[in-house]
Amino acid sequence: MPTIVIATQNEGKAREFKAMLEPKGYEVKTLLDYPDIPDVEETGYTFEENARLKAETISEKLNLPVLADDSGLMVDELDGAPGVFSARFAGEPKNDARNNAKLLSMLGEFENSSRTARFHCTLVASRPGKESLVVEGEVEGEIAKIPAGENGFGYDPLFLLPEKGKTMAQLSDEEKNAISHRAVALRKFEKYIDEWFK
Repeated sequence: MPTIVIATQNEGKAREFKAMLEPKGYEVKTLLDYPDIPDVEETGYTFEENARLKAETISEKLNLPVLADDSGLMVDELDGAPGVFSARFAGEPKNDARNNAKLLSMLGEFENSSRTARFHCTLVASRPGKESLVVEGEVEGEIAKIPAGENGFGYDPLFLLPEKGKTMAQLSDEEKNAISHRAVALRKFEKYIDEWFK
């Protein structure tokens, strides 16, 4: 069974990747399994730069295939912010509640503002001696006026899917894993994964 390391310590994110990759016969590990690996500083200005930095640096250290994602929320009214700064939008240390509060506060300053937004995910798979594989996925939605739902993490309680009338955090894991930006990117990745692993 081939092993793939997901470059995250976020248990919510790890669960999503495991649910999608384990049924396909991959043993999924995360950085929680490798506590000695130091954090890779995300110094890039694009999702791809950050995902590539994480995947290639960690793959070199572990000598294993590594899948890294850089994901974020892009709000049209805020010119695509918070974007690559989504996780640290309200500063360090990372805090979902503070990030959500800052986003609502900024949108509140716009009278009758558009609340359209998208979740973006760039996945980079890296392994020693092989060209990295890059895929992207997005899901369109709107920013809700108030958070709703207990499932999910990050901006999920604010990300409203108009066609479902629910936020991401109100979906079950199965529903979310069928439509999320990571799911869209992973489906693209799945088309290449067997070939890439050879």
